[in-house]
Amino acid sequence: MTDDLAALVKALDLPAKVRLLTGASAFTLHPEPAVGLAEMRFSDGPTGVRGLKFSGGRVVSLFPNATLLASAWDEQVAYEVGRLLAEEAAAQQIHVVLGPTINLHRSALGGRLFEAYSEDPLLTGRLAAAYVRGLQDLGIAACLKHLVANESETDRNTMDSVVDEATLRELYLLPFEMATDAWSMMAAYNDVNGVAATEQHHVINEIVKDSWDYPGLIMSDWFATRTAASAANGGLDLVMPGPDGPWGDALVAAVRAGEVDESTIDDHLSRLLLLARRTGALGTPRTWPDDLPAPDSAQRREQLTRLAATGITVLRNEGDALPLARTTRVALIGRHALETIDMGGGSAQVNPPYQVSVATGLADLLGDTVTVTDGVEVRTRPVPPRFLTEVRATLYDADGKELEQRSCPQGTTMIGMDDDFEETVRAVHLTGRIGVTGALELGGLGVGSWTVKVGSQTATYSQRLEGGGFGIEALAPPVRTDRFDATAGDLIEATVEVTGSMGLYGLVGSTAPRTTVEVIDEAVRAAAAAEVAVVVVGLTEEQETESVDKSTLRLPGAQDALVEAVAGAARHTVVVVNAATPVLMPWLSRVDAVLWAGLPGQEGGHAVAAALLGDIEPAGRLVTTFPAADGAAPAWSVTPVEGKLAYSEGTFIGYRGHFAGRAAEPAFWLGHGLGYGKWEYAEARLDSGAVVVRVTNVGERASREVVQVYWRPAARDEPVRLVGWAGVTVAAGDSAEVTVHPDERLWRSWDTAAGTWTRLPDEGGEFLVARGLGDIRATLG
Repeated sequence: MTDDLAALVKALDLPAKVRLLTGASAFTLHPEPAVGLAEMRFSDGPTGVRGLKFSGGRVVSLFPNATLLASAWDEQVAYEVGRLLAEEAAAQQIHVVLGPTINLHRSALGGRLFEAYSEDPLLTGRLAAAYVRGLQDLGIAACLKHLVANESETDRNTMDSVVDEATLRELYLLPFEMATDAWSMMAAYNDVNGVAATEQHHVINEIVKDSWDYPGLIMSDWFATRTAASAANGGLDLVMPGPDGPWGDALVAAVRAGEVDESTIDDHLSRLLLLARRTGALGTPRTWPDDLPAPDSAQRREQLTRLAATGITVLRNEGDALPLARTTRVALIGRHALETIDMGGGSAQVNPPYQVSVATGLADLLGDTVTVTDGVEVRTRPVPPRFLTEVRATLYDADGKELEQRSCPQGTTMIGMDDDFEETVRAVHLTGRIGVTGALELGGLGVGSWTVKVGSQTATYSQRLEGGGFGIEALAPPVRTDRFDATAGDLIEATVEVTGSMGLYGLVGSTAPRTTVEVIDEAVRAAAAAEVAVVVVGLTEEQETESVDKSTLRLPGAQDALVEAVAGAARHTVVVVNAATPVLMPWLSRVDAVLWAGLPGQEGGHAVAAALLGDIEPAGRLVTTFPAADGAAPAWSVTPVEGKLAYSEGTFIGYRGHFAGRAAEPAFWLGHGLGYGKWEYAEARLDSGAVVVRVTNVGERASREVVQVYWRPAARDEPVRLVGWAGVTVAAGDSAEVTVHPDERLWRSWDTAAGTWTRLPDEGGEFLVARGLGDIRATLG
């Protein structure tokens, strides 16, 4: 530690030091005036800076999700996102944003993949490093997560990721190594090779802190720390959240008993003080700007629309069906068109000022040439409906005393997980205005005794938890709806007597369901009457969420049947996939075009519309290989066996395993994306270790190309791997020379027996110049 920080550490006694190493609350750290340490404030941040409340907090900007942003294959985009999130953090006086998530897309079943960049370590690492620079250039700390081998959610708190040393270092640790400029990292929930991630002396001390000479802070994931001495000796610096936890008096006792050396505590504290100094929480307090763009400002609208549209990816475009002409009569079809999914579930959720649907976005550009038709049901659980407005929650204690009132933009409010109200809130009263007329399914979400009223209609019931597991009260609380007849403007009131201490409470509902046959018949009629049918399908936060993995890549409900029926009736069919991760497309050959739109954030509908019409080119490239069928991937299962999840595919995940023949040909390769240009490659050559190629845009529109370079080693036990890429924008008919500088780290191979890095031989290997491995344009020996 530096001399000045050492002096501050020395000024505190042991209990005072240890007190600072556990959070003061869910998202804050203790101040210590004796050394000039102010309160530090953390916030989740994958798709927006939510603030100090897990839910029901302030209104903030909702960004496109990580896979969509990564699909730009553009470090400048990642840097811009980091800067914008730093602004969002500064507006709330947040010192540390808990992101980026840089675990890899090992299996497409992973429920939390939407938060992570890609299946490739180089792509992930370069984008993460740029994002980190963007945040920290404005004095807001980034936090790389989750260290390490945390690629799935099933039994995440107890499962043991079994990973060989070479795979761990070459694949899963590489993004962390590439982004070590980040001022903090977060240790995961899972075990790694039999040792808890929060106690990983080998990973945290030997690799991260010693081998990489990392000076930053390692914090736990929330509630992940299990021990005092083992975690402290294992390299963990900070336990979150607080104020309770396994350290405190137990860690003080462990030091006094000789189980932990006090110098270890001093090192942890020095790292915390360094983080505080870097973020302006140590010494002279930092000043915070007061003129930052509001979440609903014109500036944010432009930024979020552009960022989302740029990552949208053209997967298929037969006969140049896209972009659509502005005079085209369009039948827009699907539940996701009306209720576009803009973010995933769990800790990635924020309260945006609004969410623009594809229906709204396309109508804003095409006016009355668009007809909108609802699609089949896509959920199994009811959610807060967007037809509820003016939703408010009032919290009461056991004596009926009002504790707090909250505005709930999305109809939910969190009690307990991040408040001082865990033991005191005994009732919640929710109200809202209904914006539609007709038969509705309405009710309450959360543990307790409920009374729900709409006009003279009343429903009463009690709800209990039906499952177990960490955080189930917040991540999958019980829910019920009843049928009510409502008129637009009616008031809905609900009161719940709280019987738990940590959970989510809110109003949920939907319009009364119709049969699948009725819905598809209506869609077919609309498609037949239009020039182009645009069908929007996808996943929801039921599949793309923290705490739950998928069991299939099939679209939920009867969405495949909807697409098939529309394709059979329409002159031309375009499918927009509103999902962050791969889905199966059994109808692919029968539609003209497919756009993959990710989870596009609060401006999602405007971004999709801009991409469909070509106002902004959807120049994205896939960041995950799309399997052609369930199970048809090098790594598939995310279910531990006897507590262990074996990473038996080694370094052959995703495209690496497909290319080696360890899984069937995929539907789409990593790096695939057509954009709106057409490209010829020529004059590929090697020049002083770089790969140089001339690309010509032979299409009719200016377009962005992403030249990808892969290395195929001669050794059969080594997978092909992405070693570099470069993007270039070229006008129609023009050419450009593109230079790609391969990253030397991709030639490293970990020698487990010797415990050191060796270099793969160049002899016999070859470079592949490609638009994804399904479209190789040149080979260089």
